[in-house]
Amino acid sequence: MDFDLFVIGGGSAGVRCARIAAGYGARVGVAESRFWGGTCVNIGCVPKKFLVMAAEYGAQAEDSRGFGWDTQKGHHNWSTLLAAKDVEITRLNGIYKRLLDQAGATIFESHASFIDSHTLDVRGQRITAEKIVIATGGHPTSLPIPGADLAIISDDVFYLPEMPKRIAIIGSGYIAVEFAGVFAGLGAQTHLIYRQPLPLRGFDADIRENLAEALDQNGIHLHPGTTPQAITASGTAKHITLSDGTVLEVDTVFFATGRAPNVASLNLAAAGVQTAPNGAILINGALETTTPNIYAIGDVTDRLNLTPVATAEGHALADTLFGNNPRKISLANVPSAVFSIPPIATVGLTEEQAAARGSAKIFLTRFTPMRHALSGRARKTTMKLIVDTATDKIIGAHMLGEDAPEIMQGIGIAITAGATKADFDRTIGIHPTAAEEFVTLRTQTRSYP
Repeated sequence: MDFDLFVIGGGSAGVRCARIAAGYGARVGVAESRFWGGTCVNIGCVPKKFLVMAAEYGAQAEDSRGFGWDTQKGHHNWSTLLAAKDVEITRLNGIYKRLLDQAGATIFESHASFIDSHTLDVRGQRITAEKIVIATGGHPTSLPIPGADLAIISDDVFYLPEMPKRIAIIGSGYIAVEFAGVFAGLGAQTHLIYRQPLPLRGFDADIRENLAEALDQNGIHLHPGTTPQAITASGTAKHITLSDGTVLEVDTVFFATGRAPNVASLNLAAAGVQTAPNGAILINGALETTTPNIYAIGDVTDRLNLTPVATAEGHALADTLFGNNPRKISLANVPSAVFSIPPIATVGLTEEQAAARGSAKIFLTRFTPMRHALSGRARKTTMKLIVDTATDKIIGAHMLGEDAPEIMQGIGIAITAGATKADFDRTIGIHPTAAEEFVTLRTQTRSYP
């Protein structure tokens, strides 16, 4: 064999797996046909957060007046923001490639596809490997409606030549609510169109309800319970017709309607690798596909599509295969964040999940953050703990409000370690902070059953 391990995909999962395996002395090859670092670094969570931060500065300029600053919001320069973003992304992109170089992996800047279970076609070259890892991630999807080709997807947002003055965003998941905050914060007339009654399906109901209120307060036009029917163009304007008969005129229509695994060009059938109906590669608990020497990690498996999960899977697989340290990662109690404005962070079960599972106690608080007592901004923070009645363990924590992701990382450690409500109660809070509310929640809001 040419390699002990060949990794298809140079994103977070693939780079970590290849780098760690090479560090153990394995002969490793890696193929990446687009950009090193994958979606997250180049057209995902990293550049997206830069855009969120840019949008927040406008609100902070307004809020500062309540603290005595004579601040004028001024004009935002979209081109300046994208240029600064590109410089940093280029730097990060290079770091990922250097990590592989330094580890001794062989790099192929090329597409790879299967010839058989041990053989790959890498830009016309036949390459063999004892073990192969598929880490090709996912891609954004759109809806099959008339005029869909007139819309953009999330990959396109980071390269828009100018900031749209009017935008319609279709969807209400992570990407949709995050970019709604970005464009509204940068001054665009922003419409959010979604078929559910509330945004962020699958999240805790209190968080969803309060997010909808926050989006409305941010000036975003919400269109719940509606779906797009068609998009037409009139000059540079786009007209989008909704299921309730509304017709919106905007500059840009943005599909944020989900993602699908990148498997179409891999020729998986030649290697006997099976997929689910949505294209997700089927794996077992050891990250093995239906072909024993082939593995799949990260978003291409469509389990829990988060960069840190993909990275952890890559590391665990390398340890298992080449580090004499067989191990698995748990997908339970994985903290996550939505960088909406304000942001959301969560770990563990939602109230609905806890109620379906058994007896649980709910502790909930909602308050005006200290900052906005002076800024005057109509913004509330929501914090919630879910406690297993039988064990007193915290089985869920949820927050909507400023600094939620920074706060929830520590809460995630506590929940992973099995902390109880009594542990939270005997922890002394840091005052004055929003975070201290998590250790001062004494009054039970409701319980199940």
